[in-house]
Amino acid sequence: MTTTLRVILDQIVAPVPGALGQYTRDLGRAIVAASPANCDVEAIVSSSLPDDYDRVLSEVPGLSGLYKTSLARRELAAAWQLGVTTSPGGGMIHGTSLFAPLRKHPRGGGDQVVVTVHDLLAWTHPEALTAASVAWQKGMMKRARRHADAVVVPTHALAERLAQVADLGDRVRVIGTAPRSGLVVGADADERAARLGLPREYIVVPGTLEPRKGLVDVFTALGRRGVPELPVVILGPEKWGDQHVATVADESGVDASRIRHLDDLDAPDLAIVISRALAFVAPSHDEGAGTALIEAFSLGTPVIHSDAPAFLEVSAGSGIAVPVMGDDGYADRLAAAITSVVSDRSLAERLSLVGSDRSRAFSWRDAGERVWQLHADL
Repeated sequence: MTTTLRVILDQIVAPVPGALGQYTRDLGRAIVAASPANCDVEAIVSSSLPDDYDRVLSEVPGLSGLYKTSLARRELAAAWQLGVTTSPGGGMIHGTSLFAPLRKHPRGGGDQVVVTVHDLLAWTHPEALTAASVAWQKGMMKRARRHADAVVVPTHALAERLAQVADLGDRVRVIGTAPRSGLVVGADADERAARLGLPREYIVVPGTLEPRKGLVDVFTALGRRGVPELPVVILGPEKWGDQHVATVADESGVDASRIRHLDDLDAPDLAIVISRALAFVAPSHDEGAGTALIEAFSLGTPVIHSDAPAFLEVSAGSGIAVPVMGDDGYADRLAAAITSVVSDRSLAERLSLVGSDRSRAFSWRDAGERVWQLHADL
């Protein structure tokens, strides 16, 4: 007899897959690779175009098939929020987000629904989302509290914060992330670096101008007296609302000519950008996961990060942690950390080594095996 685990892979073909799409693809592959004997993995996908179905099968090879819902993504999201559809039936279902058919069913039987929570922005920073997204996430969390057999989070830090939002008892499970697939430096590294126009020396910063992301704090730090005037590669959108990265940098005392903006890079290009940086600076005030740090560690790049609990958990002392504790003071502390790493070669080498070692604690294979173990325990 074959046991089938159905995984909701719809984010792969979402209009903007984003980081969640990468997570969905890589976890889907890991679940397939870790399948026990006599177990299959089937994808659940909303009603889509044939090319979208082909893409899912291509990006997650080894699937036993696709379950195609009768509703398109937007309609399906609304239906699942209201609990008005029984699609896609029973069995074991694993959601890579809150997007899942959460409905009443007997616990401990053959029917299981597991969902994943990646952040709590709808509660902590609702201004970062649309009103519709906030309402949907809060509505789905209520359904998860009532009907989910388990809720997966990427860090213990997020699990602790989730407990303040929803009483899930012992149903929360921590299953970590890993570097996205393809994040390796290939033989064509020099060609890619030239095409991207990378400076000889630079620091790299992920994020947007959204206040909680800390990019403005980095610009303020770089504008401080005595901080090396290195080029800065920004990984993220060029604008946030009516604010522009170059303009905000200039207002912080950082010449716009030092700013290089790159967004939506494929994995090999991203690997080149991160691996050649003198430092990877992750200044975000609030994060649910630490995947960006894991990726930088895996490429041997010295990491400077905020003391956001998820970052501290993932880093485990392998990077330089900078306490946020207030805007102006935070910028000064970032300035000191950046200066020390780019000016002290021995410190940079030590961070590179310990970061590389730390990255080995995270793998998609482990995540896939943990998903199967979770469903077996249920």
